[in-house]
Amino acid sequence: TKVVRHALDQGVCFFDVADQYGSHTYLREALKGVPRDQYVIQTKTHATNVADARSHIERYRMELGVDYIDILLLHCMTKEGWPAENQGSMEYLMQAKEEKLIRAHGTSCHGMDPLRTAAKSPFVQVDLARINPEGLLMDDRKPDEVASELQEMHDAGKGVIGMKILGEGRINTPDRIDASLRFVLGLGTVNAFIIGFESAALYGEEARDPR
Repeated sequence: TKVVRHALDQGVCFFDVADQYGSHTYLREALKGVPRDQYVIQTKTHATNVADARSHIERYRMELGVDYIDILLLHCMTKEGWPAENQGSMEYLMQAKEEKLIRAHGTSCHGMDPLRTAAKSPFVQVDLARINPEGLLMDDRKPDEVASELQEMHDAGKGVIGMKILGEGRINTPDRIDASLRFVLGLGTVNAFIIGFESAALYGEEARDPR
């Protein structure tokens, strides 16, 4: 709660969670009393059919203590043909948006093939993509290849959320951190990005995790 409230005080209002992280109820407690229009929640589902997707959204809203979810992503797409395997969940997520239970839907991708599919899919309004200049823990070791797909998404009007900006903490010196932030922000295609942190301390001031 202390870390989340510190983030809000610093102007950070975008929070990325997931069912598989077990983080919904923790975020709910941290955001108690904060007006709903002052933060954005992105979460994820592994549902592949209508019934599971409906059940997940109902449970997520309860666990998060909210009436609606800002962004709901199909979690960890690893295959080029992910739309065929997730047709049912995609159908319900589109319905849930019409019912104002969610505000946007999309994917998180792990691999260049699913990323290329996401870039062309009308279903994907938002994509969570791995990007940093060192190619660490990314869908392709060549950042330019990933950047090309992000450009396609951006040009199509999709929202692009960056992850692994600091390579899960492996990019951990001030010069490399600065270089990665400059690279990602300089692309002009990344609308927002997520960086994990465990402490309100500044880097170098007893921060336990430099991510």
